Amino acid sequence: MSKFANSVKRFLASEDGPTAVEYAVMLALIVVVCIAAVTTVGTNASAKFTSVSNSLT
Repeated sequence: MSKFANSVKRFLASEDGPTAVEYAVMLALIVVVCIAAVTTVGTNASAKFTSVSNSLT
């Protein structure tokens, strides 16, 4: 039973799992922000190209 208790203590003291989860959450947030930025830039660029096209014709 002592081995089991020691392994539980080591598991609870280990911070590898929570650290990996934190990195995964940060990565997901970064991806969401990048997608939003690319979508916004794409929409603005499309509007500008349409405006220039209409001006030329």
